[in-house]
Amino acid sequence: MVTAISFALAAGILVSLSRQLNGRLALSTSALTASFWNHAVGFAALTLLGLVIGGLWPEGALDAPWYAYFGGTIGVIFVASGSWLVARIGATNTALLVIGGQMVSGVVLDALRGASANTLLTALGVALIIGGMALTSRR
Repeated sequence: MVTAISFALAAGILVSLSRQLNGRLALSTSALTASFWNHAVGFAALTLLGLVIGGLWPEGALDAPWYAYFGGTIGVIFVASGSWLVARIGATNTALLVIGGQMVSGVVLDALRGASANTLLTALGVALIIGGMALTSRR
């Protein structure tokens, strides 16, 4: 469990750093340009890593449903909108709103899957956290 928590915290730090770097690039260019370069450099790095480690074309990759491949498109929208938002409302407000959206969609998706035994309590917890975020972001 400690490993999973450490990876999650590291991922959060990297997302925040990525938003800052892409936001800075968007100020010099545009959100679309920043998103393009984010994905072009990421593609090159991932391709190199995949060639070194292997497994870029695993068995069964083509058996996935067609909609499973829309994650990349959603990622492009996420990166471009994050780059645009950081430059306009700041890193903290962007992070708070993105996290709030992730929490709400997480509760909804868990409820639709039937994965959460305490959907009402989870939703209440998310509402309290979002309320806290709203209070701290008031000017």
